[in-house]
Amino acid sequence: MLINLAQIKSWVLVHKKLGSCNYAFFPSPLQNLKPPDSYPEKGEGRQKYLLIKQLRNEEMLRSIAKRATLLKPRADSPIIPPLISSQSKLYSSKNAKASHGKSKKGDPKSKTKSKTGGSSSTVSSSTGDDLDSAGADDFEAARARRLVEDENDPSLDVGPNGRPLFTSTPSLSLLTRKDCCSYMKFSEKGLNQVLPEGLPTGMVTEFKESMRPALLVRQSFLDLRDNFRRIVDPPMWSSNAKAPKARKQIVLDGPVSCGKSIALAMLVHWARDEGWLVLYAPRGREWTHGGCFYKNSETGFWDTPVQAENILKDFLKYNESRLQQLPCQIFDPIRLGEGAGVGFMKGVESMALPEESTLYDLVQMGIKYTHAAVGVVVRLRKELSLVKDVPVLIAIDQYNNWFTFSEYEEPVTVRSCRPIHARELAMVNAFRSMMHEDMMVGAFSHSTAVGKLRLDLPDVPVGARVNMPRYSPDEAATVCHYYVRQRLVRREAFSEESWKKVYYLSNGNGAEMRWLLPLMR
Repeated sequence: MLINLAQIKSWVLVHKKLGSCNYAFFPSPLQNLKPPDSYPEKGEGRQKYLLIKQLRNEEMLRSIAKRATLLKPRADSPIIPPLISSQSKLYSSKNAKASHGKSKKGDPKSKTKSKTGGSSSTVSSSTGDDLDSAGADDFEAARARRLVEDENDPSLDVGPNGRPLFTSTPSLSLLTRKDCCSYMKFSEKGLNQVLPEGLPTGMVTEFKESMRPALLVRQSFLDLRDNFRRIVDPPMWSSNAKAPKARKQIVLDGPVSCGKSIALAMLVHWARDEGWLVLYAPRGREWTHGGCFYKNSETGFWDTPVQAENILKDFLKYNESRLQQLPCQIFDPIRLGEGAGVGFMKGVESMALPEESTLYDLVQMGIKYTHAAVGVVVRLRKELSLVKDVPVLIAIDQYNNWFTFSEYEEPVTVRSCRPIHARELAMVNAFRSMMHEDMMVGAFSHSTAVGKLRLDLPDVPVGARVNMPRYSPDEAATVCHYYVRQRLVRREAFSEESWKKVYYLSNGNGAEMRWLLPLMR
């Protein structure tokens, strides 16, 4: 069959209007396409070949795109769950059988196709229909319903070697070594009340994927908690000669996804349960990124009033009642700087702090007046060192961002700028140093990718860095049994050999284990 160029161009025009190429409508140009060598390099034959090749390429791309959209995650869903959701759909055998049964009854020809060797295409097409018709929300809803039903079956709450999967200890203060390698249940409402500044990203992801607000009790957290407990109440530990020396300043370091941020958040939770005054910054990177920045000619540092106001608001969320009981120790006037987008205050260089003011009044001054926000944060750091009525803890997550360059730049010439280091920011300069007698914990966050820092950090005592370990084999065994309990893993596919493979493949990385375990077969 001869095909002229005009006919092919008309096919291309119709193809573009329809948005797809159907072989039933256009059999000739696609089926009679000859090898490239049979066409001349120039002329009408070459143009016919290129147009037909364009049709085939576009059809192939549309086929790939259509298949990809079946597994494309929603904008508000995590990256991994679509893969997990499809597997959770596969092990819900009742729904799968029902869907296949209906298709067979409605189409008697499917039986003949399966007998003649077309079963593979039938199964693949039905799977695609399931993925197309049912979304990730349906899978997660079905899993949530099964988990609610599982709550009535206590026989499922069994960990490795028959140990209880969940601890019955009611609080973090009462946890002992016997509770290690078991999960502790929390309430999301209670966590948001104790940690109103925000939960770590790893904790939020863990709760979302497992569909339960529970965390693994680890020995590394107990060691961190007991370290600060020995500082506040030394008589309790004086008889134990083998106890390590307590350190008031600690930097939590370690590989990616080893639980540094979660351990820091749990330490803050425990300290606040004990009645401590805690300044918790779960996003230390925000101290060096975003907002406005101005050079303070009097101090020589850079002011960031937007971040200062946010820090004061977060500090007030949980500590409001406590701050109202703590009087200020320093009554020097607060030096004013530039406000956020409003410049200097005309005719005023400082703001007096009335006598008999409390720390609550000091914080309120920084929130109310943007010109005083940075000065109040710097003064607050000095006031926290003078508090003696209650233990004070400063907890900074993403602490490693304070030892590298910030997002800000200072113009040097018309065509060049100088990056501003984090230590040049007034608030970071006030809080970064650990060369004091106050209790302070900083946690590194490798997800912010600031680069590898040297071992001996400036303004950090020697030996303050503590490496947090990844999961041990015993901890990994408990984690895997917990994910089976939460239906992230098919129970029939779970075995000791399989979870050990996942553990050694991920090298104890908690996030990777959570991603790999649903792939068990």
